[in-house]
Amino acid sequence: MPNPFKPTAGKMPPILIGRENVVTDFAEGLENGAGAPSRLMLVSGQRGYGKTVLLVELARVALSYGWEVVRQTASPGMCERIVGALESHRPHVSEASIEPSIDIDGVAGAKLGHVSLEKTAALTVRDAIERRLKHLDDGKGILFTIDEAQAASTDEMVALATALQEVIGDEDLRDVPDERKHGVAFVFAGLPSVVDDIVNERVLTFLRRAVHHGLSDIPLPDVRNAYQSTVAESGLAIGSEDAMEAARASAGYPYMIQLVGYYMWQSAQRRRSHAIERCDVEQATADAAMVFLDAVCAPAYLGLTGAQQAFLRAMAPDWPQPSAVTEVARRSGKSVAWAAAYRKSLIDANVIDAPARGFVAYAIPHFGEYMERVTSADDGPRRMATR
Repeated sequence: MPNPFKPTAGKMPPILIGRENVVTDFAEGLENGAGAPSRLMLVSGQRGYGKTVLLVELARVALSYGWEVVRQTASPGMCERIVGALESHRPHVSEASIEPSIDIDGVAGAKLGHVSLEKTAALTVRDAIERRLKHLDDGKGILFTIDEAQAASTDEMVALATALQEVIGDEDLRDVPDERKHGVAFVFAGLPSVVDDIVNERVLTFLRRAVHHGLSDIPLPDVRNAYQSTVAESGLAIGSEDAMEAARASAGYPYMIQLVGYYMWQSAQRRRSHAIERCDVEQATADAAMVFLDAVCAPAYLGLTGAQQAFLRAMAPDWPQPSAVTEVARRSGKSVAWAAAYRKSLIDANVIDAPARGFVAYAIPHFGEYMERVTSADDGPRRMATR
């Protein structure tokens, strides 16, 4: 029997527990027509919180409503790829650039991305969208999903945001009922602090109106119920107590939920058992933790600044207990004001939380174990993280 749990990044799992409200909000936005707030959406969360999986699900919803979907991961050339996707039935896109164009009210010095085509004149992102919308049935539209938004250049985000704003305005000018107007929806996802920086850019004022969904941990009873139903639907069985033990091992962290589920299923299959038992959960907990350290903890740590890393290392001697912020400052040889500043930045990044006034604790599952390895390693975290 195939394993129903999918811990691979971006692979649609059979369970989207704790994310139903986002999916429902988006679907209602498509149903409610032009101007619905949730057609412009920001999804933020730390690595492993299921942002990519959620974008895939929203794309599936849009397709079920008869919309077209353009999916991109932010990186240089994003606007070129978007125009290429919209114009896939037209001449080949040979190159793209971001060049000055018209000034738009409220978007100072806006730039519109355009591409050079082998057989046609320059085409702006806005033109490409509107050209494609003309081929759609009344009331249908295009969903754009942008993953890893923190990697997008400001120029390209301005080009896309400005184009979408203009397309929406042009549709409003059409003398047809709202239900017949074409629509555009824009959902972008990224890390919390970096996405905040993008939205707060002066030239991206339009995106401040996006409905914001910050992804968080899943309540453990919901995880237990999802484990039981998913396992049963896939041909095995798991008792309530064992399912709750697996939920505790996952800590409600979406990626860990899939990892624990995957490995406990594999353990039962190797035993040729029709039931997942406590031994399988225990084996899965150990296997999942090893994968999680390298897949989530290491990138989360290595993606931080040196000062943030120093703050986290100073917390390690207290783990698994919380650390006093004053003690973190003392161990780091810094002031309390320094510690307070980096405490806030790490909380904003969802790496630590504040369980009590004046105290901090690691917020990512198994991060304490990773930090113990970091602080005890002789050759440093970078080499260790690749082992």
